[in-house]
Amino acid sequence: MNIAQWLHRQAQSDGARPALYLGQELIADYLGFHQKAAALAGWLQAQGVEPGDRIALFMKNCPDYLITLYAIWYAGAAAVPINAKLHGREAQFILQDAGAAMVFTSPGLDDALSAVGVATPVTSTGAEVYRAALASAPIAAPMQRNPQDLAWLFYTSGTTGQPKGVQITHRMLMAVSLSYFSDVDAATGADQILYAAPMSHGAGLYNMLHVLVGAAHVCPVSGGFDEMEIFDLAAHFTRVQIFAAPTMVTRMTAVAKAQGRSGEGLRSVIYAGGPMYLADIIEAEAHFGPIFIQIYGQGECPMGITALKRSEVSDRAHPDWKRRLAGVGRAQSGVELRIGASDGQSLPAGELGEIMVRGDAVMPGYWNNPQATAQTLKDGWLMTGDMGVLDAAGYLTLQDRSKDLIISGGSNIYPREVEEVLLMHPLVQEVSVVGRPHSDWGEEVVAFVVGQASEAELDALCRDQIARFKCPKAYIQVGELPKNNYGKVLKTELRARLL
Repeated sequence: MNIAQWLHRQAQSDGARPALYLGQELIADYLGFHQKAAALAGWLQAQGVEPGDRIALFMKNCPDYLITLYAIWYAGAAAVPINAKLHGREAQFILQDAGAAMVFTSPGLDDALSAVGVATPVTSTGAEVYRAALASAPIAAPMQRNPQDLAWLFYTSGTTGQPKGVQITHRMLMAVSLSYFSDVDAATGADQILYAAPMSHGAGLYNMLHVLVGAAHVCPVSGGFDEMEIFDLAAHFTRVQIFAAPTMVTRMTAVAKAQGRSGEGLRSVIYAGGPMYLADIIEAEAHFGPIFIQIYGQGECPMGITALKRSEVSDRAHPDWKRRLAGVGRAQSGVELRIGASDGQSLPAGELGEIMVRGDAVMPGYWNNPQATAQTLKDGWLMTGDMGVLDAAGYLTLQDRSKDLIISGGSNIYPREVEEVLLMHPLVQEVSVVGRPHSDWGEEVVAFVVGQASEAELDALCRDQIARFKCPKAYIQVGELPKNNYGKVLKTELRARLL
């Protein structure tokens, strides 16, 4: 089944329901949304686009993003969303690797592609040809697709080496969407999803389930993340759900406290995409109330590995609440989860090992990369590369990526444990811990710190909380931590600075 059938059905059953907003301005109801997508799909077919072709979106968050995405699916093609913050050369690599037949851009981004000589045909949503395409003869209904057919080709953020194309099928999108209702949140047609994070990533992956229930889709006029804009739109629409990276949550908390904003109208904030430190989520929940839900996933199992429900995030009565809140919840309904040893054998509860996942939300493999696929998928299990511990109740606690493990003097040191301690200091805003080569010990612990705390204060805090061998041997004060376009700290860049 084509995932775009959900839009077609919603248009048939309740086409007058508001669908697409730019800020507070209504752009289209569900019938209009469907008609625009169907017309653009007809234009795509007239250009020679066939089922299975890859069509890229290099666009900022806007209503045309969703119209174009569904037009691609209506035509039976596969979407290749590219983060609008990428450099033109990075986008060019993705277009070439995906073999994209065409790329849609939002106004201004076509210049970034022309500057690097992209050969793929480019259509800007601000151009007359796009407006004319929306007036083309529409197709009657979405093309039929099989569940295993490619729907979304997602390119990993590429923190090490070139990004890889994760094949996301229609079955995967359905599995993740349906698990949302049972494991994450009870979205309804009375809700609104606000796209403050890139629609090319996690935020966009939540569009389908909101189409299914007939919720409204709100794109900020800014095209991205602006704390005050989010608060204003939430207060206007009153039942807003957003997906946010942990760094976005901490910024929202800081701005809300400074500006006296309560977050009125924010119904749900689903956070993922990096470590959410215990002190940060406690502060956020104390200010905004019980609106937070955590999920854990990877591009290879998008948004679909575990979830920590809002009742669990806000729980302060359970004797183990702090450890659970510092973790990422329990397995979502559509997957199996286990902790594996280095040979892939299952480990008992309480043992540290690699997180392994299988189920309908797991990718079939990487695009044109059988070697990477073989390394990542073993006997049907996705080897996530993340280290973690499952307790007897099935709650997962992440440690670190296996490549981020620090081995000093033969002892394993997990950076997150040290980072959690340093963030206890009130003058520390952000921190990232990495290993630095050492001639005697193999590696030594180094902390990059954003904040005003002195080295003596930080060292005293660590010595009071953790074993001496885990304490950083150096504290490097920085104005900000390097991050990729999804807000993840680039530890590879920090390690390079040390060298």
